[in-house]
Amino acid sequence: MSHPDSFRSSKTLSVGPKSYRYYSIPDAEANGLEGVSKLPFSMKVLLENLLRFEDGRTVKKEDISAVKDWLENRGKGEYEIAYRPSRVLMQDFTGVPAVVDLAAMRDAMVHLGGDPKRINPLVPVDLVIDHSVIVNFFGNDAAFGKNVEEEYRQNQERYRFLKWGQSAFENFRVVPPGTGICHQVNLEYLAQTVWTKDENGETVAYPDTCVGTDSHTTMVNGLGVLGWGVGGIEAEAAMLGQPVSMLIPEVIGFKLTGQLKEGITATDLVLTVTQMLRKKGVVGKFVEFYGDGLDHLSLADRATIGNMAPEYGATCGFFPVDAETIAYLDETGRDPERLALVEAYCKAQGMWREKGSPDPVFTDSLELDITTVEPSLAGPKRPQDRVLLKDAKAGFLASLEGEFKKPSEADKRAKVANADFDIGHGDVTIAAITSCTNTSNPSVLIAAGLLARNAVAKGLKSKPWVKTSLAPGSQVVEAYLEAADLQDDLDALGFNLVGFGCTTCIGNSGPLPEDISEAINENDLVVGAVLSGNRNFEGRVNPDVKANYLASPPLVVAYALAGSLKVDLTTEPLGEGADGPVYLKDIWPSNQEVQDFIRQNVTKAMFQEKYADVFKGDENWRKIDAPSGETYAWVDTSTYVQNPPYFEGMSREPEPITDIDDARILGLFLDSITTDHISPAGSIKQASPAGEYLRDHQVRPADFNQYGTRRGNHQVMMRGTFANIRIRNQMLDGVEGGMTKHWPDGEQMPIYDAAMKYKAEGVPLVVFAGKEYGTGSSRDWAAKGTNLLGVRAVIAQSFERIHRSNLVGMGVVPLTFQEGDSWQSLGLKGDETVTIHGLAEGLKPRATLEAEITSAGGETRKVPLLCRIDTLDELDYFRNGGILHYVLRSLAA
Repeated sequence: MSHPDSFRSSKTLSVGPKSYRYYSIPDAEANGLEGVSKLPFSMKVLLENLLRFEDGRTVKKEDISAVKDWLENRGKGEYEIAYRPSRVLMQDFTGVPAVVDLAAMRDAMVHLGGDPKRINPLVPVDLVIDHSVIVNFFGNDAAFGKNVEEEYRQNQERYRFLKWGQSAFENFRVVPPGTGICHQVNLEYLAQTVWTKDENGETVAYPDTCVGTDSHTTMVNGLGVLGWGVGGIEAEAAMLGQPVSMLIPEVIGFKLTGQLKEGITATDLVLTVTQMLRKKGVVGKFVEFYGDGLDHLSLADRATIGNMAPEYGATCGFFPVDAETIAYLDETGRDPERLALVEAYCKAQGMWREKGSPDPVFTDSLELDITTVEPSLAGPKRPQDRVLLKDAKAGFLASLEGEFKKPSEADKRAKVANADFDIGHGDVTIAAITSCTNTSNPSVLIAAGLLARNAVAKGLKSKPWVKTSLAPGSQVVEAYLEAADLQDDLDALGFNLVGFGCTTCIGNSGPLPEDISEAINENDLVVGAVLSGNRNFEGRVNPDVKANYLASPPLVVAYALAGSLKVDLTTEPLGEGADGPVYLKDIWPSNQEVQDFIRQNVTKAMFQEKYADVFKGDENWRKIDAPSGETYAWVDTSTYVQNPPYFEGMSREPEPITDIDDARILGLFLDSITTDHISPAGSIKQASPAGEYLRDHQVRPADFNQYGTRRGNHQVMMRGTFANIRIRNQMLDGVEGGMTKHWPDGEQMPIYDAAMKYKAEGVPLVVFAGKEYGTGSSRDWAAKGTNLLGVRAVIAQSFERIHRSNLVGMGVVPLTFQEGDSWQSLGLKGDETVTIHGLAEGLKPRATLEAEITSAGGETRKVPLLCRIDTLDELDYFRNGGILHYVLRSLAA
């Protein structure tokens, strides 16, 4: 790559005996970028990226100047830049399909007459297998071993494939199962804050940045690493050397002052921050934290806040590098040479936060005095719906009346077969210490352990209808809970270790005991889950559980003891102890006690030991026999990994785009349709198109596993697209689940069956939706499945950032109504036909197109729509039929 270096920023940094080439922001400021030292820290990371990759083509001098102009327009200028992250992070749910696509691209490269070895990640890729462990066994010492055994039994095909990928591709490492959650492994081990690579005989130093195929990649923002979640499709492009095209963002400053009061947790803080930022409206924006409150936040607290960026809607929640960052890198066993480089580099670049230094310039800002934070939960359906602990009981009862329409039967109870207890509305059937949000944070895990110890000492037990689990984010957590002698107390309450990975939060909660499940379903009970995760959308945690609340680990334990959301934990007892009623305040540990335990029990040696041989895996992993070779030997009978049809019949030149003529409507949806609603997730029902496919392939229902583990098989995934048990297609009255009507006959059928019928008839499809279409996790299958069903356009009032770009990446055009318009205002019923003009001729980014909508009675109206192909790069992808086709043709040429 030629390097014009228009702002003469390339220079050398000496740190101890070593010297590094770097691109100096202060030098660039002196050579024409006046004022850039006042930029937010996160914007300086983007500026450095442009200085380093200036090539006169993807990054021009004016692109770099546009970052200076930010000081005037504060990110409201709609300016597109090409950004290249240092590395890519994946978990196995989203990683397997990405590696499947790479393998399919190698086959396609052979078909086009090229060299398959050209298909390789060009930046470092780490895939952490962390999403496949399911809580099938719980509440005893054998649970961990049995869950691991079951995980390997069900996932042999996938793991065999990933092991092949580990040896076939360069720049690709796999962290085996049972190590931890990708975000925590990233925070504790993979991330370096400042990255280096050898280039032309010198070592170049630059900020560690990453994109990840999981929206909670933002957790690493707590370490001063700029990272966010992208769809698998964008991640594949970044892996293959394509820049991530993005608009220069607005940056919202969030000022923190004060410190947490006695008895308040980091979770209470993050739920407060999430609610404030959702209310502010930060979708598609950067959030950067500043103020003297940062002096009192541990790095784990910062990471907890960074983790929840998808829940507050921001691209990232960034914390600048300071002395606390260095202390954490040291505590987690990073190389002393790296620590010296991070400090010297950040100070040289003006990327180091000093106490009392002037605040950066922001687009807008808001402020929180941390001392005002109170104990909180969030639920019953969305992470931003914070409720104070003291109001949680009333809040649940109100939602029983409002959301769940069961006001008159709040006290209804039902007998559980073969048990000496009954259950009712509001009973907590799942209490899970789970997920990356909190399990990186010793303060809340030690607090949970101490609360358990105090509860056991007073003679309390978890209620028998609660499924309890502890799934830490890394093996280090197990080590310090053991060292602090707190695991025994957690075990006594049923919080035995069930696995290392993302469990309940992703829907891997496993089934409830059969008799309890039957009692819930036969009596239509609204039961609850309390989990220390970050997602609680309906239908996600467990199909039997309707009300889901996010809470800190100590509150998860408390709710297991109370057993019900209808107990006010601030005024009512958790249960009867040996000496009478026990209240939460009687067993809640003090902040000082928690800090003392951390200081005594969380050690550098633990991190060094647990990460010493992180890619080796356990005996199960080492025993897997994987094939070798440049291309993958696909197994036709595999129900987990199949060669996808994206490149079938692909030519070296793209076919011209056509307009969409006489399309039928596959679905009419309301606001806040999440990627969980669209993309297959959770368990596979027997009586579903995906269940029928598996049965036809001789898979027993007990071995269906779940959609996430079958993401490498497009046959399963397309059958599960739009098949969520809670999705509501408004074409049908009061019907839940993935159903639609096929027109013109009006027959009701599963969405997949209708789509295949339309495909056979040669009829294109569109989908209509409301606001915030595609919120939630960055699921590539929400876009891939949409494409494979034959949907050519999605027309909504607004889109979530990642899903919009994923649709373009799969060749589906996202369109938005003009302000005030919606499918409801147009009176659509679903039996109309839709023609969209303006795609075939002279399409430009953000063009206004026209839709002709014709009713069943023959009346036609014209509706203007904004084409949300936002950038020239995206237009190239769309013209090629998708981003992978674009990359493949570029590499083949």
